[in-house]
Amino acid sequence: MSILDKMEEESQSDIKVDDLTNISQLSRKLTQMEDQIEHLESELKIRKDELRKLSEDTLPNALLEQGLSEIKLTDGTTLSVTNYYSARITEETRDAAFKWLQENELGDIIKNTVSASFGREENDAAQELMARLEEEGHDLVQKKWVEPMTLKATVKEQVEKGVALPLETFNVYIGQKIKVTK
Repeated sequence: MSILDKMEEESQSDIKVDDLTNISQLSRKLTQMEDQIEHLESELKIRKDELRKLSEDTLPNALLEQGLSEIKLTDGTTLSVTNYYSARITEETRDAAFKWLQENELGDIIKNTVSASFGREENDAAQELMARLEEEGHDLVQKKWVEPMTLKATVKEQVEKGVALPLETFNVYIGQKIKVTK
């Protein structure tokens, strides 16, 4: 008998029918819980969509139709119509967006990272300057981007200042939603 056969024989436990029944019950419970969670997540998605429609469309429009931008409820809760901004830079609009930001003295929000890949034994080369790396033929990767929240805040600031921002270049969406203050 080999050592592997002995190890296998020693590792096998005496499994009882009660143990298998318990494992089977636990397995069923696991799959039932997974199904319940899937159902609840689906229901939550539906409720979030309903909430978004109510807070970004139905209620702001109802208030604005009545000439109101704010209403105070009897329980002290205040509902206010506020603007919200969404913006993003796509690959197609990237060059134009970066150019506009730089030309309008907002280029400092553009992040710029340059990285190089080295092998294990190239620690000394990793400490060389960027120009030296290019001369040695290392593959360099440059990534330029604007953080989404920074872009959103910048767009909001520029729109509210009345700056002629190219909305299509930044894929800007300006909507209204209800702000609840308790």
